[in-house]
Amino acid sequence: MKLYVAGIGCGSREGITLEAEKAILKSDIIVGYTVYIEQIKRFYPGKECISNGMRQERERVELALGTASVGKTVTLVCSGDSQLYGMAGLAIELSVNYPDVDIEVVAGVTAALSGGAVLGSPMTHDFAVISLSDLLTPAEKIEKRLRCAAEGDFVIALYNPSSKKRADYLQKACDIILEYRSSETVCGIVSNIGRDGEKSRILALGELRDTQVDMFTTVFIGSSETKVINGKMVTPRGYRNV
Repeated sequence: MKLYVAGIGCGSREGITLEAEKAILKSDIIVGYTVYIEQIKRFYPGKECISNGMRQERERVELALGTASVGKTVTLVCSGDSQLYGMAGLAIELSVNYPDVDIEVVAGVTAALSGGAVLGSPMTHDFAVISLSDLLTPAEKIEKRLRCAAEGDFVIALYNPSSKKRADYLQKACDIILEYRSSETVCGIVSNIGRDGEKSRILALGELRDTQVDMFTTVFIGSSETKVINGKMVTPRGYRNV
């Protein structure tokens, strides 16, 4: 009775770690959000795949746990990493009702790192990861976290920066950060990381404020030390000063 909760990175074959692939190959069934299953099922044509839609996370995890509890080996796949905004925490929470299921969490490459690599090396020093989605987190708490990260001069990676219902959320986030940082602060955006149509851009914070992005975009806001070197976004760690 085994459940793997595995991050599949950006969903490309190259973005899936060997450990995640090993878990999938061991499994009888793969469970996941429809978009993620569509991304990977062609890589594993012999596997049974079960999927459901957005905002059905609890049902998805219950399905994975229930299937594992009857003797199947299951992999519950998550985009990026299985912990960071993934299903690992919820699976462990709900596992109290499935005491015979052995859960193994398998890490994956989150967009803050894979997207950062596209831009250069913005995450070389301390950084914060903040989701702008207020579906599960109150807007007031998101704002407080933005202020604390900006005041602390962290490099900030923003997930879920915009949607049809939240078209101005990135603009609001930039306005908060602009209270603490120059409009010339180096920033970057990467969309469709590791997939067809991947695009990236380096721009200033003042310009980012008025830039349209979507849910498939990860936004990077540099610290006071972030700079552009040979066309790459870089946050030096200070090795030259050692």
